[in-house]
Amino acid sequence: MEIFLAKTQGFCAGVASAIDIVELALRTYGTPLYVYHDIVHNTSVVNDMRERGVVFVENLNDVPEGSRVIFSAHGVQPEVISKAKARRLKFVDATCPLVTKVHKEAVKFSSQGIDTVLIGHAGHQELVGTSGYVSPDLLHIVERETDVDKLNIDVDKTVAYITQTTLSIDETKGIIEKLKRRFPKLIGPLRSDICYATQNRQDAVKELAKICDVIIICGSPHSSNSNRLRETGEHLGVKSYIVDTATQLDCKTLKNINKIGLSSGASVPRYLVDEIIEKIKTHYPETIVHEFQNPEKNIVFPVLQFKE
Repeated sequence: MEIFLAKTQGFCAGVASAIDIVELALRTYGTPLYVYHDIVHNTSVVNDMRERGVVFVENLNDVPEGSRVIFSAHGVQPEVISKAKARRLKFVDATCPLVTKVHKEAVKFSSQGIDTVLIGHAGHQELVGTSGYVSPDLLHIVERETDVDKLNIDVDKTVAYITQTTLSIDETKGIIEKLKRRFPKLIGPLRSDICYATQNRQDAVKELAKICDVIIICGSPHSSNSNRLRETGEHLGVKSYIVDTATQLDCKTLKNINKIGLSSGASVPRYLVDEIIEKIKTHYPETIVHEFQNPEKNIVFPVLQFKE
């Protein structure tokens, strides 16, 4: 048996930055420390922080007035920031810089009075946060190609689009093409809103699909980018599935499999991938592991030191 590791492993720069912010806050201020929503979409990361005294909340009213709170990597609406200020909360914004880039584009389009189509999954934290940067009367959310037909916008108007960063390139391509056909004056961001980490991981899975019999994605079930990786493998005709941790992997299902592709979501710590490898090697001792150079190894978003 052979295991081929995807080129991209471990945290992307945005996730690493958000986690570093929480770690720095713990060291600097101690507990209680609150985080609004899961800091990143990974069960193990969140549980580890929870065990060390971090309190995760879904409602800002659950943070005592005057307390310290961190906003997750997915970003929050402007009204959340305003509410935090009104309640005298000491807050730190850990929004991924690439998500912040999309927020700035949303503000720019709204300031020009342009109807803006936001492509993403309704209810996802990133999409909810980005929605807050678009004027309500100009906001149109699209999840799939059929939604384009339902848009109530004059086809002669200038229309803009922005996207959730964790979507698949393949997933957004058809929607954008359909928008272009319907709205001749369609404009978009200067660069794709799909983040480098999403693109790199999908490309890596496509490479695995060429040589592997099955693809295992290490990631939490509520992680958008992890689910897109599984879908990428499935669309290429390779059996692909997600496991949150090694305990969820049934090695008996790998019997008679010669080549396993192993990838992970952008919010997955490397040790979880290593635990999956060790579990497979325990069941199949002759397993050979192939690892490649990570193209993201030098990409880092700096975290500024902060003090009381």
